[in-house]
Amino acid sequence: MESLQGHLLAASPYLVDPNFVGTVVLIIQHNENGAFGVILNRLHPKRIKELWAEVSNTPCVNDRFLNIGGPVSGPLMALHDAPELAELEVIPGVYFSLQRHNLERLMTEEGHEARVFLGHSGWAGGQLEGELAQGSWLVAKATKDLVFPENERELWKKVVFSIGRTILVNALNLKHQPAHPWLN
Repeated sequence: MESLQGHLLAASPYLVDPNFVGTVVLIIQHNENGAFGVILNRLHPKRIKELWAEVSNTPCVNDRFLNIGGPVSGPLMALHDAPELAELEVIPGVYFSLQRHNLERLMTEEGHEARVFLGHSGWAGGQLEGELAQGSWLVAKATKDLVFPENERELWKKVVFSIGRTILVNALNLKHQPAHPWLN
């Protein structure tokens, strides 16, 4: 089994589980015991500042919306760009934290890009592999710009388009594919 840590799972158009329809999940850890990740394109209506005011006395500098990481409840967690506050490097330049002291610094210090998640997505050993075999998920390598997108609502479309383009280039054995071939 090859680990999918640092990969994105884009829900197949045929996936009917309401927890994951139209989602893109970043896999944070994956081994023989199971997989763990967070949904990147499901926003919570509450901003991080609002939640932070409920759990801490310190002022929050992060005004992004909270993210719904998945249907499994658990502690607050963050994806961010601060290696000194990392508990795990997911991909180059993207780090994961859930320890309170790291979250506190991410929320109160200027200069950090951070996304905060309520809940996560989890799979038991072999479960994700079964879903992949059924065609429930499309797999792509994660990049920092996909983890911190300008528009989370367009992320699924962007990832699926990229996967389709890769399949087409490989199927046609193309050596070079222009970024916008319709402009030729």
